[in-house]
Amino acid sequence: MAFNVDEVEALLIAAAQGGAAVTYSQMLGALGHRFTRPLMRQLCVVLDAVDSRARGRGDPELAVLVVRQSDALPGQGWWLGERGYSGAFEGAAARAYVGRAQARAFARWCKSNVDAHDEIKL
Repeated sequence: MAFNVDEVEALLIAAAQGGAAVTYSQMLGALGHRFTRPLMRQLCVVLDAVDSRARGRGDPELAVLVVRQSDALPGQGWWLGERGYSGAFEGAAARAYVGRAQARAFARWCKSNVDAHDEIKL
């Protein structure tokens, strides 16, 4: 099973417009599945594709909005991506880094900031 990149991206844009992060379990549920580790790993591959698209458009990343329920931080795979972060994946510095990245996504996709020319498929 492969998740649809357009569908995942649309869900993340909607989350950003609402100013909220979502857990892996919530994202999988929105896609019609219950949480399992294999599905989470498949989702992570699609999240990388979503962020690649965002970088190509000059938009902030969206995968940072998908977080673990336990600590509200992205999983290890997100940290190992193309972001130039070299600190610990947990703790105050990690939370601050994620908070800044999420704030960029919220600011970009806040309904009042969405340009009339943006094409958002929700």
